[in-house]
Amino acid sequence: MSVFPEVSAHPAAAFLQQSRAQLRDEYVPKILACLDRLQDKDVWWRPNPASNSIGNLVLHLCGNARQWIIASIAGEHDIRVRSAEFSADGEFDAATLARLLETTMKDIDAALANLEESRLSETRTVQGFSMTVLQAVYHVVEHFSGHTGQITYITKLRIEEDLGFYEAAADGSVTTRW
Repeated sequence: MSVFPEVSAHPAAAFLQQSRAQLRDEYVPKILACLDRLQDKDVWWRPNPASNSIGNLVLHLCGNARQWIIASIAGEHDIRVRSAEFSADGEFDAATLARLLETTMKDIDAALANLEESRLSETRTVQGFSMTVLQAVYHVVEHFSGHTGQITYITKLRIEEDLGFYEAAADGSVTTRW
């Protein structure tokens, strides 16, 4: 599946389509592939006390996305407890974290699918920051990107293998394999 799907010629629709595709078809599958290859002890491994484990990052991504998309845009009650995302230490196994991420992604994708383009310019306040709905969506996408990279890196450290997300052909073209 391409992370660059054919999108609408209308910029607002294209933005929403691409945002959904990046989250649903690239970042979440990569994180799930990492969780699938790790033992539970590796999911909660921290390189040092100042760093987060993969488990913390998955909880953090779910909490952040629910707060910024589900609560601030879709209008559901904000139940996030941010500090709990970082204080967790082994409470959930990899399979439970994977299910949480999948459920969160389904909810986010549905909220974005139902978001009318005209609402992208509306203003929201999240964590004390005032922004447009477009900026909130953009934040969630770039936030997922950064933490997906961290999760991928930690996974490679723990399993000491390449994850095989890309296959390069002799002509320089690349095939995704997640």
